[in-house]
Amino acid sequence: MHLNPYGEDAVNLAADLANRRPATAEELADRCRAAGLVLQRPVLPDDLDLTLAALDVWEQVVDATDEHERAELVNRMLARWTAHPRLTDHAGSGWHLHYRDDLVPLGTVLSSLIAVGTALHLVGRGMHRLRRCAVTECATVFADTSRTGRQRYCSQRCANRDAVRRHRALRTTGRAPAGTATRRAAR
Repeated sequence: MHLNPYGEDAVNLAADLANRRPATAEELADRCRAAGLVLQRPVLPDDLDLTLAALDVWEQVVDATDEHERAELVNRMLARWTAHPRLTDHAGSGWHLHYRDDLVPLGTVLSSLIAVGTALHLVGRGMHRLRRCAVTECATVFADTSRTGRQRYCSQRCANRDAVRRHRALRTTGRAPAGTATRRAAR
């Protein structure tokens, strides 16, 4: 038996879906297949509706300001969308755990996957490791899966953009913009 990598894969899928919301059930199905999910039933508009509702709740977890609030929101997700754990070997992929009933619609699968994955990610990596990009103009959600747990940006592009902004402000005013950290080179 192997344990599913629910934490990282699930929160990365949730972030991808939240950052670029699927517009149709077909798009949702295609993106889930691309993420490696095995779809056992046809994907219907109700699946899209439930997934979008779960993503709305999940973004509240992302935007929670302290870990107690974040934990309470995740606990509500777990109570609402998960079932007792069960062993399964669907699709011949090896024995693993599911936290939902068998043969449920995709919206239910995703709601459960996102709830359990988020809980495992936060307790396994740290309650602070789910956030929005530090660049003010960017609202992209990401799961911090870095080794150090100090990722601040959704991408290297945003990290570079912020570094250039800080550099320009430092050159112009002689000090970094408020709310930014500067690194001084060792001399």
